[in-house]
Amino acid sequence: MRNLYTTLLFVIIGFSASAQELLSLEDAVIIALENNYDIKIAKNNSIIDETNNNLANAGMLPSLNANFTNNNSQLNTTQTQADGSERKLDNAKNMNLTYGIGLDWTIFDGLSMFARKEQLNVLEQQGKAELQTAILTRISDVYTTYFDLVQQQQVLASIDTAIVISNQRLTTAQNRFSIGKASKLEVLNAQVDLNSDLSLQLRQKELIKISKIRLNELLVRDIQTDFKVANEVTFEQNLDFNELKATAEKQNPQLQAQILSKKVADLNLKQVKGNRYPTVRLTSGYNFTRSEASLGFITQSSGQGFVYGVTATMPIFNGFLQNRNEKVAKYQVENAGLLLEQQKLSLTSQLSSLFASYQTNLELVKVEEKNLEIAKQNLDITLAKFKIGTITTIEFRTAQQNFVDASVRYSNAQYVTKLSEINLKELAGTLKLN
Repeated sequence: MRNLYTTLLFVIIGFSASAQELLSLEDAVIIALENNYDIKIAKNNSIIDETNNNLANAGMLPSLNANFTNNNSQLNTTQTQADGSERKLDNAKNMNLTYGIGLDWTIFDGLSMFARKEQLNVLEQQGKAELQTAILTRISDVYTTYFDLVQQQQVLASIDTAIVISNQRLTTAQNRFSIGKASKLEVLNAQVDLNSDLSLQLRQKELIKISKIRLNELLVRDIQTDFKVANEVTFEQNLDFNELKATAEKQNPQLQAQILSKKVADLNLKQVKGNRYPTVRLTSGYNFTRSEASLGFITQSSGQGFVYGVTATMPIFNGFLQNRNEKVAKYQVENAGLLLEQQKLSLTSQLSSLFASYQTNLELVKVEEKNLEIAKQNLDITLAKFKIGTITTIEFRTAQQNFVDASVRYSNAQYVTKLSEINLKELAGTLKLN
């Protein structure tokens, strides 16, 4: 025959499930990927980095511009001729009109443009790494909040079971008091203990409501949406540290972002060094010109045709700024390398600490599971003895509280173990997103 705890637990859980929407972990992740604000912002930033990665931003393409200039004047003019005579004209009109298309193209800048293009490639990769970081962080939050709710539901189920037993105890005490086999004190103690359990139930429901609000916020939906999560916590028991470490070195988003930051610093140094070399620019265009003047030997002229040229500039001295800029860029490269090594060490340290906690928590789950089995057996035996009046109410209450405490400890042990697993997979970059 099933023991009392198992029967009551299934009844309570079954009733709740029929009254609320069941939100699976997979559905929660899908909703978060579609709706979460931080993920959307990170996606937009990644698209911006991708859009900025083009030849024009690298300075490798020519610029083509249309130009139009029209200058006019109307002056009272006096001219002294070569023979000494004067020529006067009031409201003398002058006009100069120029329009056309011009091309400007930098064809060499010390190879800086190629370094800039490669830098844009790296920045695009960096944006993708930041997007992956945002996704993993928010999905980890969904996982954590979801399994926190699972734990909270399990604790509530234990409290609900305790309330059922406390009600049964109160009924038994009242019946025994009515036939003169129990004192009024026994009835009052049973009522007080029941009220205590009801108070715990209210507090637990409050915690569940708050956790649901937090999960709804992560999913970007009405925070008052009611739902139910799964009843069980499952976790992997065979995670391998060396495999996690090897995977993290390849997939950890923070580490990959730091590797890319080092590349950006290297490319920035190349660009700074490129400023030592000459810059060569080609200019070309097709222009139309027209001019009119009331005075002069030529009163009207016009022309059209191609214009072209080459411009080369060579830096010679800029107040030692070039040396300063190169020195700063070299230190930036060095710092980027140090930050990369620091990130590698930090990642290994975090993995080691979390894996140690994970192993300990796995053992604690086994211990607390055994304790729960013992506490259930003790409660069943104590309840039977209480019904026939062979034990005191204090002994019965102690057994009841021990059962609830054991249930809570077992739920907590499962949750903490799952949390360790989630954090390990997040660091390794292997947390499932769907």
